[in-house]
Amino acid sequence: MLGDPRFFSGRGPFRLEEVAEAAGASLPEGADPARLVLRPATLDAAGPDSVSFLENKRYAGLLAGSRAGACLMRPADATKAPADMVVLACAQPALGWARVLALFFPAAARGGGGIAPGASVHEAAVLAAGVTLRDGAVVSARAVIGAGSVIGANAVIGEGVVIGEGCEIGAGASISHAIVGDRVVIGPGARIGQPGFGFVPGPGGFVPVPQLGRVLIGDDVDIGANTTIDRGSGQDTIIGAGTRIDNLVQVAHNCRLGRLCAIAGQAGLAGSTILEDGVMMGGQAGSPGHLRIGAGARIGAQAGLIGDVPAGADYLGSPAMPIRETWRAIAALKRLAAPPGRAGRGAPRADKA
Repeated sequence: MLGDPRFFSGRGPFRLEEVAEAAGASLPEGADPARLVLRPATLDAAGPDSVSFLENKRYAGLLAGSRAGACLMRPADATKAPADMVVLACAQPALGWARVLALFFPAAARGGGGIAPGASVHEAAVLAAGVTLRDGAVVSARAVIGAGSVIGANAVIGEGVVIGEGCEIGAGASISHAIVGDRVVIGPGARIGQPGFGFVPGPGGFVPVPQLGRVLIGDDVDIGANTTIDRGSGQDTIIGAGTRIDNLVQVAHNCRLGRLCAIAGQAGLAGSTILEDGVMMGGQAGSPGHLRIGAGARIGAQAGLIGDVPAGADYLGSPAMPIRETWRAIAALKRLAAPPGRAGRGAPRADKA
């Protein structure tokens, strides 16, 4: 069920024309713009008073049997829709769907200001107007919290940390040695600014290298739950504006991420890795240290990088290679591994081997 009222505060109904406008979609001729839409729903759960969407062709089979009263889809898919379904044509149905969901379920007010009785604020900390501190939150000496920011339950803001305006720090997160921009979301349990994995072998064992850098986080960054971002050793660790980092990601010391990067869950970046603007990394992808990934490159899930990646390239596999080379290698391996008489396309037949 979308938007269980126990957890989400919804609005509606909305007129069909309002739904189309929010999605950036066009109404077909003959559609009633005043028709009421009560709720958004998935194709398999939608009813005549619902709006749904079709983005991935994998789910096109659900369209014919769907009871949705209206559906966002590309114009090319309109012929597959049932006759009684209103087709809301748009170039990017998933984007339109996100906007429709925001129409029905606008972001809840995060705070409203106020310090919970169980919160702790050092006398040398600075809190701007409208800051909210939940139960158990700790704000240390010389920390600065910008207007309208919310610090979740049991979150810890370390000494000297700067949090910008309109930020949301999740429950149990800890932030140290960091300067955070505006409208940043940091998920529950995240660890920002911890010392990196720096040491030098000595005659009596490992000698730690003091980690004297910071974490600099740009505006509009979203960092998932239980993600760790280490502070720099000598340089700073930098997360560029608008970047999205999923849950359970490791970003090591001195890494530099450009603007609008996206990193999926369980990916790991070793120290001093550089991601230029717009890089995308799939889940469990990994990079050793001191690599540069060019702007707009896409790194597939579980890819293991071993060298720099050119701008705009698609890499996959472990060791990671350009995606065409990876698929050729996989195809060749399948042919070599095929038993006699069952060789794949392009492999020598058993009677010709």
